[in-house]
Amino acid sequence: MGIQFFNTYSREIEPFEPMNPPRVKMYTCGPTVYNHAHIGNFRAYVFEDLLQRHLEARGFEVERVMNLTDVDDKTIRGSRAAQQPLDAFTQQYKSAFFDDLKTLRIKPASAFPAATDPRFIARMIEMIDTLMQRGFAYQADDKSIYFRLSKFPDYGKLAHLNLDELRPTGRIRNDEYEKESIGDFALWKAWDEADGDVAWDSPWGRGRPGWHIECSAMATALLGPQLDIHCGGVDNIFPHHEAEIAQSECCTGEKFVRYWLHCAHLMVEGQKMAKSLGNFFTLRDLLNKGWTGRELRYALISVNYRLPLNFTFDGLAAARSALQRIDEWARRLADLANLHAGEWSAANSELAIKFANDFLAALDDDLNISAALGHLFESIRESNRLLDQNQLTPADAHELLETWQRINSALAFEPDVAAIPAEVLALVEERKAARAAKDWKKSDEIRDQIAALGWEVKDTKDGQKLSRKQS
Repeated sequence: MGIQFFNTYSREIEPFEPMNPPRVKMYTCGPTVYNHAHIGNFRAYVFEDLLQRHLEARGFEVERVMNLTDVDDKTIRGSRAAQQPLDAFTQQYKSAFFDDLKTLRIKPASAFPAATDPRFIARMIEMIDTLMQRGFAYQADDKSIYFRLSKFPDYGKLAHLNLDELRPTGRIRNDEYEKESIGDFALWKAWDEADGDVAWDSPWGRGRPGWHIECSAMATALLGPQLDIHCGGVDNIFPHHEAEIAQSECCTGEKFVRYWLHCAHLMVEGQKMAKSLGNFFTLRDLLNKGWTGRELRYALISVNYRLPLNFTFDGLAAARSALQRIDEWARRLADLANLHAGEWSAANSELAIKFANDFLAALDDDLNISAALGHLFESIRESNRLLDQNQLTPADAHELLETWQRINSALAFEPDVAAIPAEVLALVEERKAARAAKDWKKSDEIRDQIAALGWEVKDTKDGQKLSRKQS
C-alpha cells in the first residue's frame, strides 16, 4: 500500500510522494516563547516526532525545521509586563522548551530558527518588498503593510472557508483573529508605543513583522520555495497557515506545501483546557506530580493525531501500566536470548516478522497508532504465552528483541536509564543471602527497605530482578 496521509488541503487520504526522495522537507510550527509550553502544544510536537521517526524508519531522510516565535503581540506584552528586554524574556522560555523536548524524547529539528534572527528579519523584508512590487501588498494610512486578499482568490481553501459567506472586516493588524474576521492581514506593523524598544528599520519605516510572514520567511529560507510536509495544530489552519500559503505562493510563484497535516485539539478530563477551570498543565506541572516524561509521551502519542485526545489521569495511569508491561516483556525476552546467545543464528521468527510488518503497515496508514499499538500488545500476549509454555526459542526471543528495537525507533518508549544507588545494591546482596539462608522474614523486611528507597525487587527463576519502582 505504501505510506499515505490525510491532506488537510484536499480533505482526502493521499499516497505520500515527496518531491526528491529519499529527502523529505518538513516544517513544523513551533512555540511562541512567552510562557512555558502546555500539554496541548506538546500533543502536536509528539505527533510530529512520531511522523518524522516513522518516515526515517521507512528509509526517508527528513530535514525538519521548527520555528521559535520570539517576536509577536504576546511576547512583546509579556516582556513589557516583566520589565525585561524581549531577548532576555524569551530566552528563558526557549531554554525551558528545549529541556521539555528532551524530557519527551522528541528528536531535535534540523534547525530551530528564531524570528528575531537578523538574517530572517532581512528575509521577511525582502519577501514583503516582493509582494509590494507585485501588487499583493500595500501600505495603509497607519503606515503598516498589509496583504491584499482580493489578489489571491485561493485564500480560504485550506480551511475550506467560503469567503463570500463571511463578512469582510477591512484590515487586521492583530496576529490572531477569528474566522469571521476575514480581511487584509498585516505583513509589517508600523511601530507604536505598545512595542516599546522592539523595532527594526525597513523601507517603510521602523516596525516589526507580523506573525504570519515570519514562518513563510524562515521556511523558504531554510527549505526552499516548496515543502513536502507542513504540520501544526488545527488551530493553526486559520488564519496562520492560510496566510502562509498566500504570501509564500505570491512571492515564489510555486505551490508552497504538498501535504498539510494537522492534529486535533487536546481536552483534559473531557473539558477544554483552561486556567480558569484548573485543568491547564505544563509539562513541569505533571512532572511535579510524579509522572515521567515517557509516561507523558505514551499518553500524548497513543491516540491518532486527527482525533481529539482526552487527557486524563486515569489515562496516565494506563500509560504507566502499559510501559511496565512492555518493560517486563522485553526483560523476559532478553533473559532467554542472553542465556542461549549461541543459538541466535537459527532465527527466522514468523512472530517477529508479522509483528514488524503489521506495526509498520499500521503507521503507514496515516499514522494509525491505535492499530500499531494493538499489534504491539498482541505480539506481547502471544510471545508471553509461548514463554510461559517454554515454546519460544532463544533465536525467536533475540529476533523479537531486535524487531522491538526497530519498532521503538518510532515510539521511543525505552526505559529511563537510572543509576542504582550503592545502598540499594547492598540491600539486594543482603537479601540474596537471607533467601539463601531461608530467612524469609528478613528477606521480606529487606524488600520493604528497597521499596522505601524507590526500587522494586522481583524473584524469578533466574534470581532477583531490580527495577525502578513505579509510584
